[in-house]
Amino acid sequence: MPPRRRSVLLAQLTIDAPGGSQGAILDELRRVILAGDAPPGTPIPLGEVAELFGVSRIPVREALKTLIGEGLVDHRPNAGYAVAQLTSAELREMYIVREVLEMAALAAAAEAATATDHAVATAVDAELRDSIDDPQRYHRLSREFHMALARPSNMHRLLHMLGAAWNITEPLQPMVHVAETDRAALQADHREMLDAFVARDIPTLLDASERHHNRLNGVIATIGDEAGLRSDS
Repeated sequence: MPPRRRSVLLAQLTIDAPGGSQGAILDELRRVILAGDAPPGTPIPLGEVAELFGVSRIPVREALKTLIGEGLVDHRPNAGYAVAQLTSAELREMYIVREVLEMAALAAAAEAATATDHAVATAVDAELRDSIDDPQRYHRLSREFHMALARPSNMHRLLHMLGAAWNITEPLQPMVHVAETDRAALQADHREMLDAFVARDIPTLLDASERHHNRLNGVIATIGDEAGLRSDS
């Protein structure tokens, strides 16, 4: 029998000192998964993770239970733990969830936004324009841009749900798997949204956001199983 390959997740973990708390273990595992450093389906070997952190299996198992609840980790009997995988249908569903939550926040956000909020969104948009040819950076900044538009709503429970829904799609890093021309088209939408947000033109902002999400949903539908999706069957 050939030796089992070492999980790539192990090499991505940063451990300052052995014997970390359950909270620290949870935070580090979550960081690696959300950064896309451990693609969907990556095994999470319980014993080896515990050994790296210098702890028993108990705090690692409890951290993994929390991540299962967040939709970031899967556990299957006799197969162990792995970074969660979505099917194509589940990925499309999560983008619809994100759209509904974001749209619910935008009107209040545009009305309540301060000059500082406008400056933050404008700065992120400028970075996005400069990163269209850098898929990983574009993916990260796209989230920052959308949250910059929604955050001034101060609808804290909604924003928490939006962040949680966004997290579920992060292991896949969807923007890494779409064409640069699609990212450029999405970025043009971002600019329309930003202009309306800064102008406090709520009807135009909502219209631009709806067009953007329609385009985004179409782009997401093109991502294939080779990106790390689980088969729909």
